Amino acid sequence: MKTSKLKTRREFLKITATGTIAAGVLPILMEAKNGIPNSSLSVSGPIVISTWNHGLPANEAAWKILSAKGTAIDAVEKGVNVIESDPENTSVGIGGAPDRDGRVTLDACIMNHNGDCGSVACLEHIVNPVSVARMVMEKTPHVMIVGDGALAFAIDQGFKKTDLLTPKSKIAWKEWLKSSQYKPVINIENHDTIGMLAMDHLGNLSGSCTTSGLAYKMHGRVGDSPIIGAGLFVDNEVGAACATGLGETVIRQCGSFLVVELMRQGISPTEACKIAVERIIKHEKNIKDLQVGFLAMNKKGETGAYAIHSGFNYAKYDTNGNKLIDSDFSDR
Repeated sequence: MKTSKLKTRREFLKITATGTIAAGVLPILMEAKNGIPNSSLSVSGPIVISTWNHGLPANEAAWKILSAKGTAIDAVEKGVNVIESDPENTSVGIGGAPDRDGRVTLDACIMNHNGDCGSVACLEHIVNPVSVARMVMEKTPHVMIVGDGALAFAIDQGFKKTDLLTPKSKIAWKEWLKSSQYKPVINIENHDTIGMLAMDHLGNLSGSCTTSGLAYKMHGRVGDSPIIGAGLFVDNEVGAACATGLGETVIRQCGSFLVVELMRQGISPTEACKIAVERIIKHEKNIKDLQVGFLAMNKKGETGAYAIHSGFNYAKYDTNGNKLIDSDFSDR
């Protein structure tokens, strides 16, 4: 009788222990089945990635914050501020190419790990539109403010009004006026939007995106860069993505949101970007002179990119240093 009781007790403990383990493992397995990375499985940051070769200096600024255990949202703002403030860059911030009327209009957005986001579009006279976008996120009940309203808000928040049309950009614009031929050239000078995605030491994700848009565009034109879900999307449970290239086609496919939702299904960042690019290729009539690239990071810290044509690259800064990586591409 005593042996029988002991055996019964051991069996009970074994069953209980097995049940406890199963209870702990089951949520992870279920999350993996649903393509949602469990937070306990995410890598320890920091890591930052950004589009194009101007992502290298942007990453340097972001890494100073991340390596000091700063937040991802601070990193993605201050990182792209470097490029916005560079007058030699002709596609972001001051020095950006103007529209056909000679007016420099800027677009930007930012998104944190809580899903909060802010955006500005067709903003003139402010060097750092992404910082204005952050103020929209943090100090208003809105997501997007545009045009004169965005400028008034920025000035009210203490931003300085500046002439964004540099002598270099003005000369190029006047030269363009001689023919007024509007034909965007893909990959020219490896420039365009800068999108940045970061994971901090807590594993939290944030992203930013900022641009002066297409050179010599119609006044008032807005591309994908300030549009949440198109130029940028962040889901702290899954990952983040940003886009570069011709904004109209990215908007039509809700490109960055699509990439994140594909990662939610367990698809790798590179493959998710590839599927999004293939969808664009399928829906566009002519892709010969059309370039779009996506950049993504999942909750595990895995990164990847994909573009329609060769020429797209991105900068990645982690504990192994800051380096430029050529994106995979279709080139159909």
